[in-house]
Amino acid sequence: MIVLGIDPGVATVGFGIISANNGEIKPRRYGVISTPAKMRLALRLKQINNDVAELIKTFKPDAIAVEELFFNTNQKTALSVAQGRAAVILAGEEHGIPMYEYTPLQVKKAVTGYGRADKKQVMEMVQRLLALEAIPKPDDAADALAIAICHARTSSSLLTIEGGNVCSTI
Repeated sequence: MIVLGIDPGVATVGFGIISANNGEIKPRRYGVISTPAKMRLALRLKQINNDVAELIKTFKPDAIAVEELFFNTNQKTALSVAQGRAAVILAGEEHGIPMYEYTPLQVKKAVTGYGRADKKQVMEMVQRLLALEAIPKPDDAADALAIAICHARTSSSLLTIEGGNVCSTI
């Protein structure tokens, strides 16, 4: 199974592509999609959509795992992330790729075994689980790999098979 993990945003979208077979997880590619701050929002979203579509065409993932929107005190940031998620979700839908969403707590638990792990612990486990020489940079890419690992580790559960965590609407 090939999983495309996405850490959504507008300025920076982290992506991580892994292959998972029989409990073995290997990295394929990771990085970020960046959009210029002075670019009109509609063009930034179009670029994200196009770049995610290109990743889909190149790597042919079986699933896309995206971080669920987390509302904190900054509503402007939450709105921006939601718009970036929409561009990603649309790209997946246009290519018929099943989309799954995970909360930060689910990702941390799947990667470290502890849902309240700090960012450093998650990044170190991503490095260890994927046998990488260093922690993936930038942080958005490491987060995207963690999201992909989360899906790989939970995708065989009965909850997921029966439709749990499937992102059906935005």
